[in-house]
Amino acid sequence: MIEIPGVLDAEGVARVRAIIDGAQWIDGNATSGRQSALAKRNAQLPELSAEAREAGGLVLDALGRAPLFIAAALPFKIFPPLFNRYAPGDAFGTHVDNAIRIQRGSDFRIRSDLSATLFLADPASYDGGELVVEGRFGVQSARLAAGSLLLYPASTLHRVEPVTRGERVACFFWVQSMVRDDGARQLLFDLDSAVQAVAADRGQDDAAVIQLTGVYHNLLRRWADA
Repeated sequence: MIEIPGVLDAEGVARVRAIIDGAQWIDGNATSGRQSALAKRNAQLPELSAEAREAGGLVLDALGRAPLFIAAALPFKIFPPLFNRYAPGDAFGTHVDNAIRIQRGSDFRIRSDLSATLFLADPASYDGGELVVEGRFGVQSARLAAGSLLLYPASTLHRVEPVTRGERVACFFWVQSMVRDDGARQLLFDLDSAVQAVAADRGQDDAAVIQLTGVYHNLLRRWADA
């Protein structure tokens, strides 16, 4: 799980919420697979609605300006962002995301390597609704500030705990990474983070920084599908 703070600033969150809050919401199972439909209780914007497309465009623009997201996900394709809302009593039981996601009404499809949740409600405005991920490092839960994003392997079991007060509003989508393997992608992210730390200390023209940058790109060249 990688937390990416401030993907949307306060103004960005307000712009997205102004678009989606007044839209017509439908049963969240409109995009569920067979397993998910048994566990899911929430509302969702129709994925082809004008509001979902407009708000999704703002999210995609923000992701393009988020270097930590680019470094962690190494995105090749991003599924058009979707939006959901959990009222009191709503929840999403333990499930795993479909391996292949296909956009309705088109031939656009991705392999879902990573799942992403962009929180759009102040956590003080609702109770419950934690995103719980069961990964190789144990069970972790998160309820992030509005505008912050949680990125995690789509292969993990995860759930949204029941909301008991207020409304949990979020954007969610999937990423097909240039690097399919979770372990290889994590190594690249760790190496990139270390290179940036050394560069901040020694400068981009330092010989070690140049060499390490070369190692990073050669590993990416070896592992990338794209």
